[in-house]
Amino acid sequence: MNKKAFLGILLALVLPVVCYFIVDYFQAGAVDMPRRYYVDTVLTKVEGGKESTDTVWHKVANIELVNQLGDTVSLDQLPGKVMVINFFFTRCPSICPTLTVNMKRLQSSLRLKDVTRKIDTNFVQFLSFSVDPQRDSAVQLKKFADRYGVNHDVWWMLTGDKKTIYDFALNEVKLATVDGENVDSNFIHSEKFVLLDKDRVVRGYYNGLDSMAMADLAGDIVKITIEKDRKKKRNLFRK
Repeated sequence: MNKKAFLGILLALVLPVVCYFIVDYFQAGAVDMPRRYYVDTVLTKVEGGKESTDTVWHKVANIELVNQLGDTVSLDQLPGKVMVINFFFTRCPSICPTLTVNMKRLQSSLRLKDVTRKIDTNFVQFLSFSVDPQRDSAVQLKKFADRYGVNHDVWWMLTGDKKTIYDFALNEVKLATVDGENVDSNFIHSEKFVLLDKDRVVRGYYNGLDSMAMADLAGDIVKITIEKDRKKKRNLFRK
């Protein structure tokens, strides 16, 4: 085989692969990504006579609590993970069972994708904060979690100091902002799921009782994954 024929075959094999990655890269940029919430500051800088701004988004503060296994855990232990958050209590007779079932469906659907499509789901952590921590001990949370088939590795049910949990709900993930008068600072009872990206920036609020909203949440988790992958691709191109 002469050199030109060899190069022709090589080009025919390699070009489609290269085109796929280029198209995939630029298509990812066209995806309507979930918005970011809550600006902390807007920094202005001047370089080469040109003025530019850089938005610093609110990063949810760390919180340290106890999970259903009795382990002390914190958000700082989840670097680079997308988080799905909700608030509940185990004795709740109304919305909390449905919220837990819908979170379980989300957990199971991601697990199914992991098996069939080989998608890494280790980037997602589910967090359910008890708003009745005085009665929701780690033992009680473990019983509740086992009743609903919770995967303890990827889903923490959390208890601890009530003021710490309520400050986190109201001031960090800002449930009072999205739920308005429906959130009572004395007893938080919200149907909202909150999505945080890997930088702990709020990216969305979803009605955990609504199937369409849950489908949107699942889609936004995938979009944030694409966002993460695009940064990796940029680094590959730079090399």
